[in-house]
Amino acid sequence: MYLGSDSNNPPSENSATRVAYNRLRRMIVTGDLAPGTRLKIESLREALGVGASPIREALSLLTSDQLVVRLDQRGFRTADTSLENFEEILELRCTLEAKALRQSMEKATESYSEALIVAHHRMTRAEDQGREVFEQRHKEFHLALIGNCGSPLLLRFCDQLYDLNIRYRYIAGASSDYDGRNVSEEHQSILQATLGGDIKGARTQLIDHYRSTGAFLSKRIANATGSRAAPKQVFPDDEQV
Repeated sequence: MYLGSDSNNPPSENSATRVAYNRLRRMIVTGDLAPGTRLKIESLREALGVGASPIREALSLLTSDQLVVRLDQRGFRTADTSLENFEEILELRCTLEAKALRQSMEKATESYSEALIVAHHRMTRAEDQGREVFEQRHKEFHLALIGNCGSPLLLRFCDQLYDLNIRYRYIAGASSDYDGRNVSEEHQSILQATLGGDIKGARTQLIDHYRSTGAFLSKRIANATGSRAAPKQVFPDDEQV
């Protein structure tokens, strides 16, 4: 199951590099490869069944995705995680996705609305199809919300930040039951506000949705690392994003 995007000059669909990239990315995002794990080419070659060159190319792509770190003359390792890094990812998502959602809604079309409805329906149906299937459909819904913004570079950043964020959800062991919240209802409310053209309401609900999940995950990350959660930053108003 491929959880990420190929926004950074992806290899061709059936190439060995693509195979290695997809599988390594999935393993890192889902936590199968823990943060800070040394990535040895020979071990990966045997595990993935592809050559050393495609693996090196895949690791270079994953470095661009911020999921792998290149060690000077010493190979690669998976990127570390920290509460501070998670908080930064959360703030960037809130700022950039609020901007992208507003732009998407300002030029909403019938096809944009139809794509949202379809993505939400698929996500709802996936709730009992296993976590990886649901996470993919969940991502598709959130990217559909901002997919009409008209800025490929903004979408690329949002896509990358989504995957960096979902990595923390897997590592924290979070399920869909975030302290008793009705996440399905939150998604429905965001959808209705977006379809109804309520830009301020849709943005506010999207950010509240992210911040509620962020607060839940921050506590888990802090408990696991002994860190202290950073103070909540004030979200910029409509004139600033």
